[in-house]
Amino acid sequence: MSQRFPFSQGLRTLLEKVHRNEIEVDEALQRLRGFPYEDLGFARLDSHRVLRKGFPEVVFCPGKTDEQVVQIVTRIREREGRVIAARATPDVAEAVRRVVPDAVYHAAARMIVAGGPLPPVEGAGTVLVVSAGTADIPVAAEAMVTAQTLGSPVEHLYDVGVAGIHRLLGSREQLFAANVLVVVAGMEGALASVVAGLVERPVVAVPTSVGYGASLGGLAALLTMLNSCAPGVGVVNIDNGFGAGYLAHLINISPLREST
Repeated sequence: MSQRFPFSQGLRTLLEKVHRNEIEVDEALQRLRGFPYEDLGFARLDSHRVLRKGFPEVVFCPGKTDEQVVQIVTRIREREGRVIAARATPDVAEAVRRVVPDAVYHAAARMIVAGGPLPPVEGAGTVLVVSAGTADIPVAAEAMVTAQTLGSPVEHLYDVGVAGIHRLLGSREQLFAANVLVVVAGMEGALASVVAGLVERPVVAVPTSVGYGASLGGLAALLTMLNSCAPGVGVVNIDNGFGAGYLAHLINISPLREST
């Protein structure tokens, strides 16, 4: 496997240390004791996920106490070297930072990243995150931080919705240069179809819950995106910026992985 993709690097490093007699086999076994998961009582951490997916388990903060989030983030950080926590409030972020000093809180994205991003993937194209309105930025920022942390180069284009389509067309060179596009829109969600009709690259559409009553909490945008007449559109769930960023990254590096 190419070193451009540092998947399972922690395990690789451990095995290399055993091979060089830098650590004893018993110590290595001790470090591996949590595979395939580690039971914290209130959570079973999937410590095998980095081997299957290339990135550790991501922590979804809502519904968890501050202490639970802190414990989970701490254990994943210690074991895997980096961790993402999604939908974190400022209070949760502050609690984590008291224990994990290198944790960075991305307020717009509501995400905590500890351990820094993965190294940029050599030869990867750009993931362009496009938002229809300023109110869609939290979901768009979640997609941006996710893709960037995974190693994709990321750019953004905000507030270019269909109510003022000239704003989008004024940035068409940026649209055409992107390798993968994430389009985030609430209200009627038409922007994904417009963008997909202009570019030859994959579009990951993200409906948001932004809108008035008949938008039904994002359902109207979701249905619009699912019924897109433009080819090349894939749709994730309402407000799922994390899922969109993760998928866009995988699409972005897929040709590179296949060539190694």
